[in-house]
Amino acid sequence: MDKIGVLTQFVYNIVLLNIPLLYGTVGEIMVEKSGCLNLGVEGTMAVGAIFGYIFGCYANSLGVGIFSAFLMGALCGLIFAVLTVSLQANQNITGLTLSTFGLGIYFFVGHSLKAKAWPVMNDYAGVSEGFQGIQIPLLSKIPIIGKGLFSHNILVYLGIVIALAVWWYLNRTTLGLRLRAVGENPAAADSVGINVKRMKYLHICIGCGIMGIGGYYMGLNMSGSFNSSCWINGYGWIAVALVIFANWNPALAILGTFVFGFFNALPVSASSLAMAFPKGLGWLAAIPSQLYDALPFIITAIVLIATSIRNKRGSSGLPAALGLNYFREER
Repeated sequence: MDKIGVLTQFVYNIVLLNIPLLYGTVGEIMVEKSGCLNLGVEGTMAVGAIFGYIFGCYANSLGVGIFSAFLMGALCGLIFAVLTVSLQANQNITGLTLSTFGLGIYFFVGHSLKAKAWPVMNDYAGVSEGFQGIQIPLLSKIPIIGKGLFSHNILVYLGIVIALAVWWYLNRTTLGLRLRAVGENPAAADSVGINVKRMKYLHICIGCGIMGIGGYYMGLNMSGSFNSSCWINGYGWIAVALVIFANWNPALAILGTFVFGFFNALPVSASSLAMAFPKGLGWLAAIPSQLYDALPFIITAIVLIATSIRNKRGSSGLPAALGLNYFREER
C-alpha cells in the first residue's frame, strides 16, 4: 500500500473536516467579543446550510450560495440580537431556543422540498465545479502536506482568510477595539460615546453570518444529500467549546480546529492507516466505530476541563461582560 498516499489523504481529510468548525468558532468569537453568549450556533449553521444550498443550486452559483448562507445566518443573529439586546431576554435560553428553532427550520424546509423536487448538487455545474479543489502552484507539489493543505476548495481558503481577517480586525482596528471594549465593560464604553446597541447588533449579525457559511460548507461537503440526520451533526456545539480552547482568539482557532479535525478524520482514515502501518497503527482497526463517533465529543469535554484549569490561572481572553445584558438606564 502507498504509505505516502495514505498519509497525504489523512492530512487532506483533517483539513476537509475541520473547516466548518473554523467558521462556527470564528463567528462565535465575534459574537462573544460583543459580550453576548450565543448557544444557537448549531441552529444558525443549519439555517445557513439549507438555504445556502437551495438558493445556490437554484441560481447555479457557488457565490450566491455563500451569500445566501451568510444572509440567513445573519438573520438568525438579528433574531438573537432583538431578543437579547433590545428585549433583554436571557442569553442562554435564547441561544438554546435559536438552536432548536434553526434545526426545526432545517428539517421543515428540507423535508418539504425533498417531497417535491430536491436539487441535486451534481446537476448544477456552477456549484459542483465551484466546490472543486484548487491547486496552489508550487505549494501543492510538496510531498504529503502539499495536497493535504494546498489543494482544497475555495471555501477552505476563505475560512482561513476570514479567521485571520477577524483577528486583525479585533486587534488592529479602531472599530474592533471598540467592540472589545463593549464586551469588557459596556457601561464604560457607553460613557465615552460608543453606541453599545449598534455595536452588538452589527457584530452579532456578522458573526452569525460567518457561522451560516460554515453550515453551507458542510452541506456541499456531503454533496447536498438530505436525509434524516442534520448536516451539522453537533459541529455547532463543538464550535462553542473551541472558542474557549482558542482563548477567544480567531488565529488560535485555526490551530484548534486542526486538532479537532484530526479526531474527526480518524474514523474516515483509521482502516487505511492501520493497513499502511500495521506495526505502529494496526490497533486502530480494532477500535469500535461507535468510539470513533463519540471521540470528538470526548475530546471536547477534555478540552473544556483543561482550558478551565488554564483560565483559572489567568491569561484568559474571556470578555468580562460575556452573557450579561446591558440596560443603559442602569449604568
